[in-house]
Amino acid sequence: MIDIVIPSPGESITEVRLGAWKRGDGEWVEKDEVLTEIESDKATLEILATASGLLKVTAQTGEDLKVGTVVARIDEKAARPAGANAKPAGNAVSSAAANTSAPAHKETSSAAVVEPKVTSVARKMAVDKGVDLGTVEGSGPGGRITKTDVEHAQTTPAKSAAVNTPALVPVGATKISSTPLATGARGMRRERMTKLRQRIAERLVSAKNTAAMLTTFNEADMSQVMRLRAEHKEAFEKRHGTSLGFMGFFVKAVVGALEKYPRLNAFIIGDEVEYHDYIDVSVAVGTDKGLMVPVLRNANRLSIAEVERTIRELAVKARDNKLTVDDMTGGTFTITNGGVYGSLMSTPILNPPQSGILGMHAIKNRAVEDPKNPGHVAIRPMMYLALSYDHRIVDGSEAVGFLVDIKNAIENPERLLLDV
Repeated sequence: MIDIVIPSPGESITEVRLGAWKRGDGEWVEKDEVLTEIESDKATLEILATASGLLKVTAQTGEDLKVGTVVARIDEKAARPAGANAKPAGNAVSSAAANTSAPAHKETSSAAVVEPKVTSVARKMAVDKGVDLGTVEGSGPGGRITKTDVEHAQTTPAKSAAVNTPALVPVGATKISSTPLATGARGMRRERMTKLRQRIAERLVSAKNTAAMLTTFNEADMSQVMRLRAEHKEAFEKRHGTSLGFMGFFVKAVVGALEKYPRLNAFIIGDEVEYHDYIDVSVAVGTDKGLMVPVLRNANRLSIAEVERTIRELAVKARDNKLTVDDMTGGTFTITNGGVYGSLMSTPILNPPQSGILGMHAIKNRAVEDPKNPGHVAIRPMMYLALSYDHRIVDGSEAVGFLVDIKNAIENPERLLLDV
């Protein structure tokens, strides 16, 4: 029997939460097949089978376990049952099946099963709610099934289903309502917060309670950046293999401003200020699991093309739950773009122990003074910019100067290209 143990996702992580089992107790697994996932407060990792054999599950989905805990065993001396190479539809099993002690290796078709693309959050929700992923149509990129798709499938009951008063379970359970609700019914349910969501909550509260946080605003005329993108978008993508977005310009603008105002790139550690000779920019990325903040390391050494390519790679890893602890460790300054969701203005919260975070917002055509014809009004594509900073270390004049420098760089993007 070979033990399957909880691996360590990183140095500071001692406890993780076990995800849904892809195979049930007593089923045959192949070497390197994904068995389950573990979720820490920083990243989600897959646990693979280290050998082929019959699976014996020893830990339940949703348990909080210490690193090194044995969660399953594989009997590699067991005989391979007929049809063992075919995976069950949806690649998920119910929690009841995962905890059954009796072998459940039933006869299956030898034909390969086409497995739908599904996020780990959607997969776990489908298991909890008993939704057959084979009947759900994915609306995500590449037809991937998302949490919203599963929720929609859950709220669309079968024609033969009777409408009953929802059964309630004790407070603290995973869910309260277990049956479809009648129109106008006042049901409720509770779900455990993920490890990541718990950590996000702790850090946000810590930032609000610890830092002397203040936000200053400005606005930038996006005309010149939009002109450059329109003129060189195709050539840029052909040359560098990635699209030209706004983040490349803003990261370069932030790098230049941080070099001029280094305290926005510093931390308060006890009664000391820790300055950094490098600039690692954290870029907030929204995912089904919550806000991920992967780090763009040595951003001050990267070209706009390298920035765009790296951000795209990190965003894909974030949405596929492939980010590692190393990908999200560190960061000396954060950029968040609420504009992709339509936000016109916000006051971003610091990412501790950082001293500054820049908020980008939606681009809207507004009436402003024409910079080339003073005294006259023109319609320009404008973006509000917000800088939240720790007033314990950063003075107001520095914060305002930093944001003005960002504004000037974006409105005159040739400065970024000439490094002036």
